[in-house]
Amino acid sequence: MAKFKYALFYDFHTMATNPEVGVNFDAEAFTDQISSCGVDFLTFHARCNQGNAYYNTKIGTRHPSLKFDLIRELSEACWRKNITLSLYFNAHLSEEEMLAHLEWADVPFQMEQRLKCKDSPFFRQICYNSGFGDHLLKMALELLDNYKVDGFFFDCLGASDCVCQRCITEMKEKGIDWKSLEQVRSFSNFSCNRMCSKLIDGIKAVKPDALLFFNGRPVEHYIEHLSHLEAESVSAWGIDHYMLPAHYLRTLAGTNKSVLNMNGRFDDWGDFGCVRDEISLEADMFYGVANGMRPDVGGHLHPRGDLEQPIFDLIKKVYANMQQYDEWSLDAVNDNEIAIVCNSAAMRELYAPKPSAQGAVRMLDELKYQFDVVSEFASWDKYQLLIFPDKVTFTDEIVARVRRHLAKGGKILASAASGLDSAGSAFALSTDWPVSYQGKIAYDPLYFQSEGAFAAGLAEGMALSVYASGCSTAAASGAKVEMRCVKPYVNFGWDGLRGNYYTPPQAATDEPFLAVKGNIVYIAGEIFQGYWTRASLHLRQLLGNVLNDLVPRPQLRVSGLPGCARAIVQRKDRYEMVHIVAYAQEKRGNFALIEDRILLRDVEIQLRCDGKKVRSVYLAPSRQLLPHTEEDGYCRVTLPEASGYALVVFEY
Repeated sequence: MAKFKYALFYDFHTMATNPEVGVNFDAEAFTDQISSCGVDFLTFHARCNQGNAYYNTKIGTRHPSLKFDLIRELSEACWRKNITLSLYFNAHLSEEEMLAHLEWADVPFQMEQRLKCKDSPFFRQICYNSGFGDHLLKMALELLDNYKVDGFFFDCLGASDCVCQRCITEMKEKGIDWKSLEQVRSFSNFSCNRMCSKLIDGIKAVKPDALLFFNGRPVEHYIEHLSHLEAESVSAWGIDHYMLPAHYLRTLAGTNKSVLNMNGRFDDWGDFGCVRDEISLEADMFYGVANGMRPDVGGHLHPRGDLEQPIFDLIKKVYANMQQYDEWSLDAVNDNEIAIVCNSAAMRELYAPKPSAQGAVRMLDELKYQFDVVSEFASWDKYQLLIFPDKVTFTDEIVARVRRHLAKGGKILASAASGLDSAGSAFALSTDWPVSYQGKIAYDPLYFQSEGAFAAGLAEGMALSVYASGCSTAAASGAKVEMRCVKPYVNFGWDGLRGNYYTPPQAATDEPFLAVKGNIVYIAGEIFQGYWTRASLHLRQLLGNVLNDLVPRPQLRVSGLPGCARAIVQRKDRYEMVHIVAYAQEKRGNFALIEDRILLRDVEIQLRCDGKKVRSVYLAPSRQLLPHTEEDGYCRVTLPEASGYALVVFEY
């Protein structure tokens, strides 16, 4: 198990035709700069996705223009300076090696899709059932035998769609329908897992404490073998991209493994001509730290090995700013009472779009609630409220957990198809559920009537849109219907004669939109998908009203923060900390970015004390005391001013 403070991740993908690889590389100067940033963990390429190695290998092929053993010089310099070194292998791409070993290449099921990426590294991909896996293991063992290496990062381990002779033969033996893309990909996952298991066994046999991370594999299935976890993201992938993993991976890592917030000094991988603005990088890194992640800035070393001082100047500045807070943030934990629950199957491909879950994360973040994202791979015992967003199937395991949760007085919020059994025909907890299932909602668009106990702040009496679909239900015995579905005059779309574009609401129906029974609140519309699609504030207001009822005494209450700001609670020893992360997010053209810190004034913070006596409240790192009062179990303090980031420390 590995814990790191500050990390760097260096790509070094170099075309075989490049004539001067490494000519300017100075391992001492490079690692001096790394040390000056306060970095204790470095990931660097041993062999890149172009198939070129950067060390004297008898198994692979050293880059033809590299004149020295770059990895030996780098590894020895890192060893002298106490920098932990993990070496990168691309485990699915290796262009030059596949040109030399055409038998390693896959045969894609979707050839027309592959032909569209001829100008990218993903044109040639390996088959997981070829000899490439054994070759990869031999290269890793070669490094362990001859170099000061702490471990390996294996990249691009996603499911492919290979239908080569090897894969077809085995699929037929196993009774797998090789004509089905879904089954081919399922088999590819199996094949990839088998290759990874061979890598784990082979490496651990030689170095039992080797650092290992498999990027693209389901973290849950490898958690006992992974030394740490990494959440890869860059700004080109969207501001929200890493927020779901930030709340999820910590529930798997526990307190013994670091979760690295792998972001970039550029906007996208392979971009040599970009140095991100300091404020943009700072915003991503502080959000990660507030959620228990450690900073990991990615870069792409120039093929010549140029030092590129402006990049190190940027990283030093951002890391130096963060290091002021190490006393409080290192080893701090997020100990929350609300969990957004997703099926484990949905979380296996962590970076695949999950709009409902991402919408839920954004909504709760904006509402300043403290929460985790969990699947069946983590315990749910500590949570008071479980939220099931839109499409969470209730497997037997989930049903058993929810029954235990309700038995101890826990609360449930579910929306749309969440709660349906594995057959999708009925709600699994039929006797407890506020509604019975009638099928998919027939209305497009789906509206709801703003009425009842949860309508505060909404346009009273109006029909409001969900901007997504939902379920048709009937109220169950003992349930109270607070809001009803509203049907449009006609559904959106072509009816054979007309394009129905103008589809206003007609009238409320008898179908429940929001119903309550016991400790369960059910919403028939896909409100989390709707918020992700449209970011309509009335959906967030509705959720806020429901949460205010379900969690009347939350861990944190704040006022005076804009919606785009975050307020996140952590604990460590005798401290509780409130991270305020406030940066202006803006879409410019086709690109979303952060350029400006938000200036905050007179932000009121109320932290629930749970019976503990607060000795002092101060602003880190200056330790400037902030006057505080205690009332009704909350400690109240006003943050007079902050710009971008602030850490308010409550010391017991």
